[in-house]
Amino acid sequence: MAYAQAQRPRFSALSTTSVEHLSPAASTTRFSLPSAPSINTTLGGGKAGVRPNIYDRNLNKMRTSEVSASAFAFLFSEVVQYTQKRVSGIADLERRLNTLGYRVGTRVLEMMVWRTEGSSKAPKREIRFLPALMSIHTQVWKSVFGKPADAIEKSVENQDEYMIIDNDPPITRHISVPRDMSQLSCSSFSAGIVEAVLDGLGFPARVTAHNTPTEQYPNRTTILIKLEQSVMEREEALKT
Repeated sequence: MAYAQAQRPRFSALSTTSVEHLSPAASTTRFSLPSAPSINTTLGGGKAGVRPNIYDRNLNKMRTSEVSASAFAFLFSEVVQYTQKRVSGIADLERRLNTLGYRVGTRVLEMMVWRTEGSSKAPKREIRFLPALMSIHTQVWKSVFGKPADAIEKSVENQDEYMIIDNDPPITRHISVPRDMSQLSCSSFSAGIVEAVLDGLGFPARVTAHNTPTEQYPNRTTILIKLEQSVMEREEALKT
């Protein structure tokens, strides 16, 4: 014998009368939250605007801007540790740091050329090596590290070798090198920057970094520049 079951009322999802007690509008006001302002709304006048973009900033106004030294030291130390775990030796680690510096150097040169052309009425390109080296010693070093390098030297034995001396490189100031890796020079990153700038200016060279500590400057570093033969031949031709 079949018994008829009582039909239970069904609530429609579109119905507002059946679930009126569940509506937030019907609840007490103590549970209501203020609506969050839109991201594109300015706090001052409430007008819709666009968030500032770093690419929209004036590059000339950022000429004197500085980066936190502690933040840069932390970032560079993490780069060194990350790279160290993926290499087989000191030479490989220095090569990879040089490659990373080369990528930075290409952007530094592009930025400096853009600013020079924008601020000078008659910008010129250096076609001699010594003026270009002086520009790296002062302008590039100050743009990247906040100060010019300490000295420029020329090799007595080899005519195609020049050296940039930095008595206290900022990038290695807070890096502790283990004793078993005492030959490591983290300034290979700086050497990559120099090599990229020289290549961009038309002076191809092989640039390496070497630790040359003294009693007064234990972190003293020498950036060795070995020019290609084509650069030496062009320098000789321009002398006449």
